[in-house]
Amino acid sequence: MAWRGNGPITESDPMPDYLTTSTSRRLAYHLTEGTHPMVVFLGGLRSDMAGTKAMFLEDWAKSRGRAFLRFDYSGHGDSSGAFSEGCIGDWAEDAAEILDRLAPKRVVLVGSSMGGWISLLMARRSPERIAGLMGIAAAPDFTEDGFWANFSEDQRAQVMGQGQTALPSEYGEPMIVTKRMIEDGRENLVLRSPLAIEAPVRLLQGTADEAVDQAVALRLLAHLRCDDLHLELVKGEDHRFSSPHCLDLLARRLDELLEAAA
Repeated sequence: MAWRGNGPITESDPMPDYLTTSTSRRLAYHLTEGTHPMVVFLGGLRSDMAGTKAMFLEDWAKSRGRAFLRFDYSGHGDSSGAFSEGCIGDWAEDAAEILDRLAPKRVVLVGSSMGGWISLLMARRSPERIAGLMGIAAAPDFTEDGFWANFSEDQRAQVMGQGQTALPSEYGEPMIVTKRMIEDGRENLVLRSPLAIEAPVRLLQGTADEAVDQAVALRLLAHLRCDDLHLELVKGEDHRFSSPHCLDLLARRLDELLEAAA
């Protein structure tokens, strides 16, 4: 069996296509043709486009004849680059170029965790392009409000003096947080100034999420200026938000979001 990136190539996980960006990053993606607005999945930090939610949504889109796009940021999955060299600004640039070149019409963005932050940056950048937005355990501003706010003095000194610190992670190898990630994050914060979204927004959040507290979802709910904004808390679900119940809920809410966006 052949191997690609972090896992084997199977018939259900074919080789991706690639897009070379204006900054020479090589981004892997899968594009499903169909009706518009296209649904675009924006993954989380250190995740990839072969995760449960992304693959579920691709199947969902195919069953409805809906255009769908999933991709890997630079330093993630099958795309080029090292994760430790990246930052929010880089990954937002990746998303912007992917959208401009592969999804030139209006889109519905589905952002998971960090992807929720990226989706808000896309909405601020091109509000006329957004037909709808869904956040799944959305984590806006997490480099400042999650990492930096919870660092010890020693960790802050490590980041600023040595350029990085390593955090334990339940998802595998330690999380490397760099000075560049912290400083760049401060240039891309979305919860410090007004953010208006004219399209419908749906936020989904598990109450047992230990990576993104439900207080973040409540803060986002209060912060966004949007006339059609709903937050749904799901008791007992964790950060993965990938149980059969969660996936079914995701599909139903996305159907409703697309209907509202029509």
